[in-house]
Amino acid sequence: MAKRRGKSLFSVSTLLASFFGAAMIAAAFAYFNYKFSEYKFIDFKEWIFYEKSDIFSPTAEKYVVVFYSSKDKDTMELLSKTTLKLPILAIDYYNQVRKNSTGTTFLRGGTKTSLSFIQRFNIYESPSIFFIKKSKESLYKQDSMIRKLDNLEELTSQVKAL
Repeated sequence: MAKRRGKSLFSVSTLLASFFGAAMIAAAFAYFNYKFSEYKFIDFKEWIFYEKSDIFSPTAEKYVVVFYSSKDKDTMELLSKTTLKLPILAIDYYNQVRKNSTGTTFLRGGTKTSLSFIQRFNIYESPSIFFIKKSKESLYKQDSMIRKLDNLEELTSQVKAL
């Protein structure tokens, strides 16, 4: 009679399967973090934004982009009174027409443009803030991470620190 070997609960194949499973999960996590942390571009010829009824055409080298909700009246008022070293592009989620102020250009866009903007920059909260820098003629590159702006009054001190 042949000797029968007992199967152990712990085997090399189980160990390797666990190792490769963990490695695949780690690789997927790293790739996800990389994709969402890389900076993105905005082409103002491709995406049309309006200031009042005119098409917006960027002229500055750098902008502070604030994505906000016009349903919060305090935010609109604070943005209109804020002046920084860099011009502010205030993009409204609800696309309300607003008169520009000295340091702030209020923009609105069509539904497709607004949704594309939100999706491209992964904006989940309002107000959110980030910086863009001119790359080519109408092409601007994201120049900072996107952050939720918890206190709009602190915007001045944050930008002056740059």
